[in-house]
Amino acid sequence: MSGRLVFSEELTSYDFGRDHPMGPGRVRNTISLARRLGVLDRLEIIEPPAVDLDLLRTVHTQDYIDAVERGVDDERYGLGTSDNPTFPGMHEVTARVVMGTVEAARSVWSGEVKRASNVAGGLHHAMPDRTSGFCVYNDIAVAIRWLLAQGCERIAYVDVDVHHGDGVQSIFWDDPRVLTVSLHETPACLFPGTGFPSETGGKAAEGTAVNVALPPGTGDAGWLRAFHAVVPEVLAAHQPQVLVTQHGCDSHRHDPLADLDLSLDGQRASYLALAELADQHTDGRWISVGGGGYALLDVVPRAWTHLLAIVSGEPVDPDTPIPEAWRDEIGPGAPLTMSDGGDVAYEPFEHNFHPSSRVDQAIVATRKAVFPELGIPLF
Repeated sequence: MSGRLVFSEELTSYDFGRDHPMGPGRVRNTISLARRLGVLDRLEIIEPPAVDLDLLRTVHTQDYIDAVERGVDDERYGLGTSDNPTFPGMHEVTARVVMGTVEAARSVWSGEVKRASNVAGGLHHAMPDRTSGFCVYNDIAVAIRWLLAQGCERIAYVDVDVHHGDGVQSIFWDDPRVLTVSLHETPACLFPGTGFPSETGGKAAEGTAVNVALPPGTGDAGWLRAFHAVVPEVLAAHQPQVLVTQHGCDSHRHDPLADLDLSLDGQRASYLALAELADQHTDGRWISVGGGGYALLDVVPRAWTHLLAIVSGEPVDPDTPIPEAWRDEIGPGAPLTMSDGGDVAYEPFEHNFHPSSRVDQAIVATRKAVFPELGIPLF
């Protein structure tokens, strides 16, 4: 098997409560759909290892870890807010999420597999000393730190969540070995209020933070145009040995917390593009995680099942019918197929620049900010 999934039922206990947008059912429903479509049969499935506190401490402060372990509200660490309420077992389950992503990284770096995924991971907002945006521990940053400690010299991180990957960017702001790329709705309109094109990295790492801030309403054609106008070129310039990707699917038009207009088909196209970029630049070494996504029944399970199928090496055809047994599990309103019927055609940016297009303005702002630092021609 070419792909590996790190998963255990324990990871679905990442649960802020009944009325919180980040319901654990999104992971549980993903695994159920992937199983019924035969995707899990094509993946090696392993459980995350036991928690290693030393690994957590490579990113998070001891004071913060202690506070999470206490499990009581503490505003100094962002614990107990409406976004991040405390819950029983918070430390244990979140730490296991971290270990799942580290295990995915180990699987790939050791050469055991080319591709590994932890769809329960992707907690990209967590900061070293506080929780943020539904994220307690930053599993992505811990996994990247682990890779660097093993001797990996250049890593590319690409984040397609609708929200800026601020925690990962902040943690590696001054590290030229880590390229962080985030495509997101403009922070002028959306949490966390960071991710402007002008954020390009610290003095020792200028050009290694790449931010594409897209206008509300951007759909498949505009999003894919922006992705292909920036991501392939910055990855080629950085020459990573490993690709790490975050697949928050809250860019979907049905997501209740944001304002982009992608279809499931557009999201699937981005996953295929990232798999191809891993094949081109990292000899196929690709670590993927989940992330945001709050259309819990009709979007998240289908999107991440597509991701896992691509990780397995056998993508699911968009026209594939949803198994009736899974639809019965979900109930009324369950989708019928693995597609929204979206059109993923787009006009490449290089073919024609439209000065009045807000998407093209966003593309140009990013290219002007980072392409010179990376030695890439602007046009």
